Amino acid sequence: MGGQTRIDASDRGRAENIRGRTSSDLTRRGLLTLSALGIAAAGQRAALAASPDGQLTWAVHISLAPTWFDPAETPGMITPFLLMYALHDAMVKPMPGSAAEPCLAEAWKMAPDGLSYEFTLRAGTKFHDGAPVTADDVKFSFERYRGTSAALMKDRVAAVETPDERSVRFVLKKPWPDFLTFYSSATGAGWIVPKKYIEQVGEEGFKKAPIGAGPYRFVSFTPGVELVFEAFDGYWRKTPAVKRLVFKVVPEEATRLAALKRGEVDIAYSIRGELAEEVQKTPGLTLKPVVTQATFWLYFPDQWDAKSPWHDLRVREAARLAIDGKSISEALTLGYSPITNSIIPDGFDFYWKAPAAVYDLAKAKQLLAEAGFRNGFDAGDYSCDASYANLAEAAINNLQEAGIRVKLRPLERAAFFAAYSEKKLKNLIQGSSGAFGNAATRLEAFVVKDGAYAYGSYPEIDALFAEQAIELDLAKRTAMLHRVQQIVHERAIYAPLLQLAFINGQGKRVAEPALGLIRGHPYSAPYEDVTIKQN
Repeated sequence: MGGQTRIDASDRGRAENIRGRTSSDLTRRGLLTLSALGIAAAGQRAALAASPDGQLTWAVHISLAPTWFDPAETPGMITPFLLMYALHDAMVKPMPGSAAEPCLAEAWKMAPDGLSYEFTLRAGTKFHDGAPVTADDVKFSFERYRGTSAALMKDRVAAVETPDERSVRFVLKKPWPDFLTFYSSATGAGWIVPKKYIEQVGEEGFKKAPIGAGPYRFVSFTPGVELVFEAFDGYWRKTPAVKRLVFKVVPEEATRLAALKRGEVDIAYSIRGELAEEVQKTPGLTLKPVVTQATFWLYFPDQWDAKSPWHDLRVREAARLAIDGKSISEALTLGYSPITNSIIPDGFDFYWKAPAAVYDLAKAKQLLAEAGFRNGFDAGDYSCDASYANLAEAAINNLQEAGIRVKLRPLERAAFFAAYSEKKLKNLIQGSSGAFGNAATRLEAFVVKDGAYAYGSYPEIDALFAEQAIELDLAKRTAMLHRVQQIVHERAIYAPLLQLAFINGQGKRVAEPALGLIRGHPYSAPYEDVTIKQN
């Protein structure tokens, strides 16, 4: 093990910037001992004071799906993490102050040649049924993973070795600077599930009664109504303060606000526009906006079809110019949502700052006329996640002013992303992603050939992306990823809408909602940090 780099819980500041570092960069940082882990753990044990008590209730803006109970099925979106931060735990995951915090793994080592990562499991961690978390569970969870980027990860990992119950070694086929980013945050591959339990109850049995290693255990799920969790007092980090978490499905925004006002729920997700202003004016309620890593865009899936109007760059540019992002942000999120003109969040590593978005209706109409659509054209369906149908309506109004006539087609979130990834949608797609990661992980899913949500690609982008994926020189890699983003902009592969500010309402019983504690994460997390006000 000598001569390898160790990243552990004492390394809080450096972990935030670990993504995209080369092995030599990390090696120069030196070896950090595990002694700090003992100090940190002692402090955490001292904090295990009172037993969990009370209940907090969330009004959730979407229908919850059992597929999100299982880390193996994690798609390229943030929604499953709403539940996973309660029910499950990961080897390494984003936490307050760190993009890569040691969790079930107390430490890890990357070989100087970048060809292997070895993780050491934290002693004493266990699943909700009392079974210990072992190296076999870690290997099983990775091999079972079938969510976004699964093929890419498994193609680059030569072997997963388990020398003993607390050691796991990932052997790579070639150096891959983004392994940790994919494993710890951009996918669900590093979120650990119990091998023996799943083998006992089967795949469907696991979704009906999931067991994890997180701070809360599953109690009940009534589809379309509510999901209930209870505190797990064996959680390693600390015993949660709140005994019971209830997530109520309340699709209607006005209904969520009414429930918050009546005290029926304590936190209401996604309160926008005039309703958000009402929260500000209501005594006892608090508006909690969180600028997230969720970007929204219009995607032109038919741009590779020579018979489609969207094949013409001028038509795609016209759509981009027709979008008044600033006015949409002000109307829906009180101006909190940044207009970055990119599908990459501005806080991600390797982010390239695109030219400022321009709203120019006259120029949009001119480009359409030059493309042969002087009177506009019927563009068919505009498919979107139903919970963001109001964003779609605003964008559709902009498009129709330019002469691009579309029909709104809202779908429930799980169904929408399933159709999106299965390449079943046409015409216009209002896409989005709030997934953790960096510019490369976002591009891999949405731009590059065979990406989970890429309906086509461009050879120049594919070549650059393949080259950067194995480039260990940080400056060279940065330049390549910047160039890829520049090409995405120049070819108007997307028409970006906004980077979402997720606006929530908080009731008077809540002391700590854990909103915004994890950078870019829209939902409450970590749940063990949530607290109720004491009378």
